[in-house]
Amino acid sequence: MTKFIFVTGGVTSSLGKGIISASLAKLLQARGFSVTIQKFDPYINVDPGTLNPYEHGECYVTDDGAETDLDLGHYERFLNIPTSQANNVTTGRIYQYVINKEREGAYLGKTVQVVPHITDEIKRRILLLGHQDRYDVVITEIGGTVGDIESLPYIETVRQLKWELGSNNCLVIHLTLIPYLKAAKELKTKPTQHSVKELLEIGVQPDILVCRTEYPVNKEMRRKIALFCNVTINAVIESIDAETIYDVPLLMLKEGLDKTVMGKLKLTSKEEPNLDKWKEFLGKLKNPLHEVTVGLIGKYVELQDAYKSIHEAFIHSGTTNECKVKVVSIQSETITPENVAQLLGPLNGILVAPGFGIRGVEGKIAAIKYARENNLPFFGICLGMQCSVIEFARNVMGWQQAHSTEMNPDTDYPVIDIMESQKKVNQKGGTMRLGAYQCQIKKNTKAYQIYNSTLIYERHRHRWEMNNKYLDLFEENGLMATGTNPDTGLVEIVEHKKHPFFIGVQYHPELKSTVDNPHPLFVKFIKAAMDYRKKRETESIGIS
Repeated sequence: MTKFIFVTGGVTSSLGKGIISASLAKLLQARGFSVTIQKFDPYINVDPGTLNPYEHGECYVTDDGAETDLDLGHYERFLNIPTSQANNVTTGRIYQYVINKEREGAYLGKTVQVVPHITDEIKRRILLLGHQDRYDVVITEIGGTVGDIESLPYIETVRQLKWELGSNNCLVIHLTLIPYLKAAKELKTKPTQHSVKELLEIGVQPDILVCRTEYPVNKEMRRKIALFCNVTINAVIESIDAETIYDVPLLMLKEGLDKTVMGKLKLTSKEEPNLDKWKEFLGKLKNPLHEVTVGLIGKYVELQDAYKSIHEAFIHSGTTNECKVKVVSIQSETITPENVAQLLGPLNGILVAPGFGIRGVEGKIAAIKYARENNLPFFGICLGMQCSVIEFARNVMGWQQAHSTEMNPDTDYPVIDIMESQKKVNQKGGTMRLGAYQCQIKKNTKAYQIYNSTLIYERHRHRWEMNNKYLDLFEENGLMATGTNPDTGLVEIVEHKKHPFFIGVQYHPELKSTVDNPHPLFVKFIKAAMDYRKKRETESIGIS
C-alpha cells in the first residue's frame, strides 16, 4: 500500500517546506523507494500562470503543460523525475471542480459544503496520485502556514486521512521555527509549542517536528520540545541553516529523518542510501577550479525567485564545469546605449531572461547588441530570444522600426508575431503554448553539437513567435534558424553564424536542468564564458 506523508509549516512562511520535502524524497529514493511529491496551494487562483512574478516567484511548467508552483522545480531538480498536472493543486482548482460538479447535478440536490465536498475532492486528488502511479511513498506539501484560514480545509483533510489510513500508512511532518533571541542569547521553543498547539486544536497531532534554526539544538532542548509537543525525542529533527539547499539531504540523513519516517511507516529497505553522485556534485560545487561572472538581464531581478530555475541551472552547469558562476542581476530597464558598455564590460557572458510586456525590452535589445558586436557569449530564453531577433533586424538588416506585435501592434516589420493559434484566444489563464514540444535540429550547427541529437523535447510557455515571413532574409544576413518544430515550422533556436556563442531559444531549458542532468545549453554557455574570460586574460597579458 502507498504510504502518505504530509508536510505542514508553522510560525512563519518561507521556512523551506519544499526543500525539506524534496530532501526526504531524495533520501527515500536513494534507499530504493519510488517517491513523488505534490504541492497543495491554498490560494484561489486556478494556477499561478496569471500571477506576477513579484507576487509568487516564477511559474514552473511541466511536460504536460501545467503551470505550477516553483516548488515543483525543486522536486524535479532533487529527484530527477518529471512532475505533472497532478503534482500541483490549488484551492481554485478544487472549488472550480466541485462547483462544476454541482452545476451538473452530481450531488443529488444536497447542500454543497466545505466538509465533506471540498475535503473529499482534496482527498481524492491526494490518493489518486499514489494509487494511479503505484508509488511507494507520496509526500504532500501543504502550502501556507498552520493557522491561516485558507489552509483549514487541507488540514481537516489530513486529519481525516490519518484516521482512515492509520498510523502505519500516514504521518505528518510539521516544519517549525526555533528563533534565536540575541538579547537573551538563547533559542526559544515557545513558537514551536504554540504552532503544534494550533495543529492540535484542528485535530492533527504531528508525528515528526523539523525545527529550522540558526544554531544547534541541544539534547535538553529536544527533550523539552518532545515533551510539550507529544512526540518522541528522535522525532525532533534539527534543520540548521545550510550553505546551499543541496546540503539539506545530507543534513537530514545525519539527523536520521529518513530512518524515523521508515520506522513510523513500517517501511523496510535493505539498501543504505546511495548518495555518492550527490556528494560528488557537492564536492565540485564547493571546490571550484574556475570562476566566471555572468549577467542575468531581466525585468524581475529584484526577486531571485522570479528566475529560480535559471539560478539553479547556473549552479548545475557551473558544477559540471568545476566553475563558480557569479551571477550579476541587471534590471533591464536601467540599460541604455550610453551605459551598456560600462554595465556589461566586466562580464564573461549574458543571459537575457524571459518575460512579458514592453517594460525593459529596449534595455534587453541594447545588451544583446553589445554582446553581438563584442563577441560576448549570449544566451537568450523566450523573450530573450525574441529580443535578439528584433536587435538583429534593426541593427544588421537596417529595419529600425522592427519590433514584436506584443509591444507594437502597428510595427512595419513584425519580426515577432503572435502565433496563429493564439489570435482568437481571449482568456489569459492556461491558454498559452504550454508544455513539451518537439524541436528538429539541423546538423553542423552549434545546437547540434550541444545536444548531439537532431530531435529534442523542450518545455514552452509563450504566445509570440519568430515571424517566418522574414526567415530567409534573416538567414541571408547570418542569423540562422537551427531548430524548428517539425509540425508547425515554428522557429525554436536561432544562432549567429559568425559569433563564438550567440544562441536564442524559444523554449525554457532551465526547467529541465537537474543535479543529475544539468542542461547542455547551460553547460556549454558556462564553458563559453570560461573561454571568453581566458581569452581576455591572455590578451590583457599580451598587451601589458
